Amino acid sequence: MVPHLITALTGPINELEQRILDSMPAIERWFRLEWMEHQPPFYTSVDIRNAGFKLAPVDSNLFPGGWNNLTTEMLPLAVQAAMAAIEKICPEARNLLIIPENHQRNTFYLANVVQLQRIFNMAGLNVRVGSISPEIKKPTLIKLPNGDSVTLEPVVRTKRRLGLKDFDPCTILLNNDLLAGPPGILEEIHEQYLLPPLHAGRSVRRLSTHFKNYEEVAKRLGKMLGIDPWLINPMYSQCAAVDGTGGKGLGQLQTTVDALLAKVRRKYKEYGINEKPFVTVKADNGRPDMGIMTVRETKDLDALQRKVRHMMVFGKDGQPASALIVQEGVLTRERVNDAIAEPVVYMMDRYVVGGFYRIHAERGDDESPPDAGFVPLAFEHSTPSPQSGVRPGVSGPNRFYMYGVVARLAMLAASYELEATNPDAEVYD
Repeated sequence: MVPHLITALTGPINELEQRILDSMPAIERWFRLEWMEHQPPFYTSVDIRNAGFKLAPVDSNLFPGGWNNLTTEMLPLAVQAAMAAIEKICPEARNLLIIPENHQRNTFYLANVVQLQRIFNMAGLNVRVGSISPEIKKPTLIKLPNGDSVTLEPVVRTKRRLGLKDFDPCTILLNNDLLAGPPGILEEIHEQYLLPPLHAGRSVRRLSTHFKNYEEVAKRLGKMLGIDPWLINPMYSQCAAVDGTGGKGLGQLQTTVDALLAKVRRKYKEYGINEKPFVTVKADNGRPDMGIMTVRETKDLDALQRKVRHMMVFGKDGQPASALIVQEGVLTRERVNDAIAEPVVYMMDRYVVGGFYRIHAERGDDESPPDAGFVPLAFEHSTPSPQSGVRPGVSGPNRFYMYGVVARLAMLAASYELEATNPDAEVYD
């Protein structure tokens, strides 16, 4: 069942769904050709917002947690994708080492690690979990509330390899977003496959770079579908000169916000949308600990100056944000039991393997719900395949196919991004 939509069944989002379904062969061929030229990220999750009149990604995570939210029915897809990904990178792979976040007290996160361990074990690999946390000095068994358990073992580093005592992996899977930068123990590894690469970490990535690439691929897909790319693309602007320590640059931020709000208002007028536009302001380096501000009028920034300064100065580990990104806000008009529902799509290699709704009953439709609840994306007839001959807005698989197209578009943008920031890439004059 598709969660309740406020928009009418004949609304714009259903017209977009129909256009995407009608163009499915062309879309799949286009993606297939793109993946012949570009390497997809190893795994990706994409947060999507459905406003009823547009559908757009608001964040792409290249070190996704939350795999424990995928249902049992989704696991075969994940296992098949894991096999394809590993065979492409290291066909003879036998041992896989997962390096998680240093959240050994967060049992919900560790349930995600157990699910990853299960997926890759079913894909034919010996899988163990190695921690780089200084608190893990010996193999530590942690029992989880759901009855599962995970053993965290201290990572052992030799001159050129990383592993565990009596366990030498050929492939290392990072489920650690490297927010504070890559630790030395992970650097200069040349004899093993490190997935994703270090330059995919949050300390290196910039949201403005990602959404610049997303804008490019959205325009190309929009041209192929014959649609305005704005319907699948959140407009944005970077504000690079804000100095939180002295409050300098807040005038530039106000100008940037005002200009983007004006652009959104024009789009709303063009499409006859009777909603008040808003933008979100966040750190360009995507640091979740610095928060997200919702701004509806430039005068709102006067009251938010203290929050801006805090965002720019007091990041995790004392690392300030060097720039801000101002992004068009996208409403969330989907509901699960009257709670705001934000679709999250999970992918491995180039394949969509599942997803869920992140929900929160106390948030508004212009706010990003925190991780308060999760509802699996329901598949009718236990299959994610689109159903032909079904009107838009009725079939869960058809709606999820549309989500998957937008999510894969964001994954393709991430692929472009990683190619451009790869420190080992050859440079030609």
